[in-house]
Amino acid sequence: MRRTAVVVTMLGVALAVQTVLAVDVKVDIDKMFDFKSVRTWAWNPKGAGDLRMARTKDDDPDAMRAQVDPIIMSTVTEEMGKRGLQPASGTPDVTVTYYLLLNTSTSSQTFGQFLPATAFWGVPPFDGQTQSLEVMNQGSLVLDLSAGEKVDEIIFRGVARAKIRVGTERAQREKILREAVRDLVKKIPNKK
Repeated sequence: MRRTAVVVTMLGVALAVQTVLAVDVKVDIDKMFDFKSVRTWAWNPKGAGDLRMARTKDDDPDAMRAQVDPIIMSTVTEEMGKRGLQPASGTPDVTVTYYLLLNTSTSSQTFGQFLPATAFWGVPPFDGQTQSLEVMNQGSLVLDLSAGEKVDEIIFRGVARAKIRVGTERAQREKILREAVRDLVKKIPNKK
C-alpha cells in the first residue's frame, strides 16, 4: 500500500513538472496584410534579436545571448523553410526579429491567508507562516514579423511563455526554447 502511494505521488510530481514546463503561445496578426504573397524572409538588418534579463545582479546578458542566439536563429531558419519560406537574396517579403525576456517569479501562500478578516470559527488571530513557496525562472520569447524592410510595421507578433524550474539542465532549456520557436512559427498564417 505504501509503495503504491509513493509511485502515485512521484507520477503526480512528474506530471506537474511537465505541465509547468509547457509553453503557452499567443499571437496577434495584422488582418489587413496579405500573407499569401510572402515567399521570402530575412533577419532584421539592425540585429536578429535582443535579450533582456532581470533575474540576479550577476546576470550576464552577453553570455546568455551567445548561448541562445544560435539556437533561436537556427530553429527559425529551419522552421521557416518547413513553411516554404526561403531566405531572401534581395529585399525580403518579411523581416524577422526576436526578443527574449528572462526573469524569476515567486509565488507563496501563508497559513490562514484565505480566512476572512473576522474568523467566524473562533480561530484566534495569528501571524501568517509561509506554507508554500515556489521560485521559478520564466521566460518569454517574442517573434515579430515586419512587412519587408519596414521593421516598424509589425504584421505578426507571437509570444511564447514558459516557466522553467531553477536548476533545469541546459539540454532541457534548449529543448523548451526550440519548442517555443516551432510553436510560434507554426502560428504564422499559411501562404496558401
